[in-house]
Amino acid sequence: QVQLVESGGGLVQAGGSLRLSCAASGRTVSDYSMGWFRQAPGKEREFVASISWSGSGTYYADSVKGRFIISRDNAKNTVYLQMNSLKPEDTAYYYCAADRGGFVRTISQWGYWGQGTQVTVSS
Repeated sequence: QVQLVESGGGLVQAGGSLRLSCAASGRTVSDYSMGWFRQAPGKEREFVASISWSGSGTYYADSVKGRFIISRDNAKNTVYLQMNSLKPEDTAYYYCAADRGGFVRTISQWGYWGQGTQVTVSS
């Protein structure tokens, strides 16, 4: 089993930056794809970014492309989401996910999920 714990969320002004972390435990995730998702109040959970097990492949939602960067440190069993130029519409609960399959997959295909961390961007 894989347990995922997100951290780094908080309140930030528009234009600011935050870095989210997702620490995995239970087993190594160095051979797992990892992803970040978000859910705003009243909306469905949506994909944000994902990364291959090696880190060589990344994939972003159009809404965050050029502003967010996903990375991973397999030695620390941790994946990161650097969020720059934040906008009020980025406000959401952010979730980390892991799966042994490919890093481009539908939300329902991700097998392991964290509890999430709140990100609030004020205007």
